[in-house]
Amino acid sequence: QVQLVESGGGLVQAGGSLRLACAHSGSSVIINAMVWYRPAPVKERESIATISSMGSTYYADSVRGRFTISRDTVKNTLYLQMNSLKPEDTAMYYCAASSGDFSGSYYYSPPYLNYDYWGQGTQVTVSS
Repeated sequence: QVQLVESGGGLVQAGGSLRLACAHSGSSVIINAMVWYRPAPVKERESIATISSMGSTYYADSVRGRFTISRDTVKNTLYLQMNSLKPEDTAMYYCAASSGDFSGSYYYSPPYLNYDYWGQGTQVTVSS
């Protein structure tokens, strides 16, 4: 079994920055692709940033150029550096992990993967 625990959320003023972390633990489980999600107005959730085991990435239009996804394989931790935050970034942010993987560039839509493991979320609130 894999456990994902998010941290780093909080209250920040517009234009500020936050760094989210997602620590994952669990033995005998292969984790490849990982993703940060947040709820979306017109669909259940929006994949805002995805990273493969080899570092390929995808970003949603809404965050591209402001957010950066990364991972530390030694610390088993996924990160989301969020800069130039806007009030519309206010949401609960969730990380998820997949045994699946992807390669190459994804720009217009995220890679299609089944995510087997989910965290409980961390709240980000951006004040205007």
